[in-house]
Amino acid sequence: MANENANNKKTMNRRIFMKNAGIFTGGVVGGSILGGILSNPFLKEESESSQPAVESAEDFQEARIFFDRFEDFVILRAAVERIYPEDDNGPGAVALGVPYFIDKQLAGSWGTNAKEYMQNPFKVNGDSEDVMRYETPLNRGQIIIEGLRKIDAVSEEQFGENFVNIDSEQQDEILQSFDNGEVELTGVSSQQFFSILRKMTIEGAFADPLYGGNKNMDGWRMVEYPGPRPGFIDIIEEEEFIKMDPLGLKDYQQS
Repeated sequence: MANENANNKKTMNRRIFMKNAGIFTGGVVGGSILGGILSNPFLKEESESSQPAVESAEDFQEARIFFDRFEDFVILRAAVERIYPEDDNGPGAVALGVPYFIDKQLAGSWGTNAKEYMQNPFKVNGDSEDVMRYETPLNRGQIIIEGLRKIDAVSEEQFGENFVNIDSEQQDEILQSFDNGEVELTGVSSQQFFSILRKMTIEGAFADPLYGGNKNMDGWRMVEYPGPRPGFIDIIEEEEFIKMDPLGLKDYQQS
């Protein structure tokens, strides 16, 4: 009987120890429900006062996701600025954030052609007007990298300088040669590369800022586009043109 009482006492002591240890672990180290309940009231005041202010999503737009080589990104910036340069009408591609828009597009499923049929045969340099499909084994991200590095190689060959160091007329001459199909690339025509680059540049200048381009909606302001509005019933009968400040998708987020 004495041995049984001793064993029960040891069992109870062990249970008490495990319970206390569980509370300690959950409250200080772990993330258990019990620990969270006990610890939150004591930490709430401190966490509210010590946490830094949350930065807006716009502060993180200018960050590279796809381009791991800064040299490639620099060539991209120079190229898109020549495709959509700054002028008296407004900012160019760089000021509108187009390079970062392209970076984000290439980092996603569109850039990897994840939802497209990518099996051979391919008619890369032949007559493929009668074939309505993607005619290259490279995905869009690979095409852009291949084209940008070839731009720099052509610049060094023709002018003895990197593409970003030559003048604007020389840059235009190189880009025109790509558009004319005069440059040979691996796995894709130079025309196809330039077509994708030009299309993405224009999209980045006028897409919703949520996607990384059209910074400050300046692209929309240049063409006086008010953004995706739910309706114009309050002004539809106005005789004079009404200029409106643009609204983006983020402006419709619930608070």
